[in-house]
Amino acid sequence: MILNPFFPTDVDSPFFPTDVDSPQPAARHAEKPGVSIPREVLPGRTYMITRRCTQRQFLMRPDRETNNAFIYCLGVAAQKFGIRVLFTVAMSNHHHTGIHDPDGCYPEFIEHFHKLFAKCQNALRGRWENFWSSEQTSVVRLVDPNDVVDKMTYALTNPVKDNLVDKAHHWPGVTSLDFLLHRRPLTASRPKHFFREEGPMPELVSLSFSRPEAFRHLSTTEFSAIILERVRAVEEASAAERRRTGVTLLGRKNVLAQRWRDRPTSREPRRQLSPRIAARSKWSRIEALLRNRAFRDAYIAARASFAAGVRDVLFPAGTYWLRRFTRALCAPWPQPA
Repeated sequence: MILNPFFPTDVDSPFFPTDVDSPQPAARHAEKPGVSIPREVLPGRTYMITRRCTQRQFLMRPDRETNNAFIYCLGVAAQKFGIRVLFTVAMSNHHHTGIHDPDGCYPEFIEHFHKLFAKCQNALRGRWENFWSSEQTSVVRLVDPNDVVDKMTYALTNPVKDNLVDKAHHWPGVTSLDFLLHRRPLTASRPKHFFREEGPMPELVSLSFSRPEAFRHLSTTEFSAIILERVRAVEEASAAERRRTGVTLLGRKNVLAQRWRDRPTSREPRRQLSPRIAARSKWSRIEALLRNRAFRDAYIAARASFAAGVRDVLFPAGTYWLRRFTRALCAPWPQPA
C-alpha cells in the first residue's frame, strides 16, 4: 500500500488531520463544516493545554496508580520534546497543563503525552475504547505574563471553584501546587500495569515546574508567593460564595470514593466558542488575533497554489505539518527579540 505523503497516518494525534495544517485543500476550509483553520506553530510561545475524557467519565479519578501514571507520562513527554512545564492539574475527567515551547514542537509533545497516558490508563481500567473525548484538544496561547498567572491560578483552583475541596492543596489528584508549597519536584516510577520491565522507558521520572519567561528574574520563593496569594484569594471568594448559596462541598473522601465509570450529573454546555488565545490586554488581544488572521490568509493562499500543482510556493512561517512531514517550502521562523 502506498501512503499519501500529504496525509497524516497517525489517527490518534489530537491535531491531525484538522487542527494543524489540514491536508484538505485550502479552498475547502471555508466550505467544509467541522474542519478547523490551520494553527500557527512558532517556537518560544506559552500555552495552556486542556483535554477531557470521553463522555466526561471520571477515568482520571485520583488514586495512587493514576497520579503516578499522569506524572510519569507528562514528565517523559516533556523531556523528550524539550517542553518546559509551568503548571498542571489533573482533575477526575480532564487536565489543565501550562507549557512553554522553546522549539516549536508542542503538537508532537501533546500527541505523545496524551497517547501514552491514554494507553497506560486504559490498561489500568481494563478498557479498550477511546480514552479522550473526540473534541479537539484545547490549546490556548497565553500572550502576556499576566495571562500566564491568570491561567495558572485558574488551573490550580479548579477543584475549589468546582466545590470539590475547600483548599486547593487538599485536592488528592496531581497538582503543581505541591511544587510551589514544598519546592520539591513531582516524581513517578514506571507504571507496572502497562510498560515492560525490560523496556526502554526510564524507571523513574522527576517533573519540575519552570517559572514563566517573564518571571525568570524572580526566585522560586518569590514567584511562589505571588501565585499562592492569588490562590488564597480564590479560596476565600469561593468559601464566601458557598456560604451565600448554601452549596455543600463534595470533600476529598467522596472524591476518592467516586467510581471511575461515573460522570458529572450537571449538564455540559455545548456549542461554545473555543478560544485560541488568552490576553487580558485589549491591544495584545487585537494584535494576536490579527496575526492569526494574517497567518491563516497566507496559509490558505499557499495551500490553494500547492493543491493546484505549484510545488515551489512558499508557506508562511509557523506552518507545522507540511514543514515537519513534507518537502514543502516554508518561510524561516522569525528571530527572537
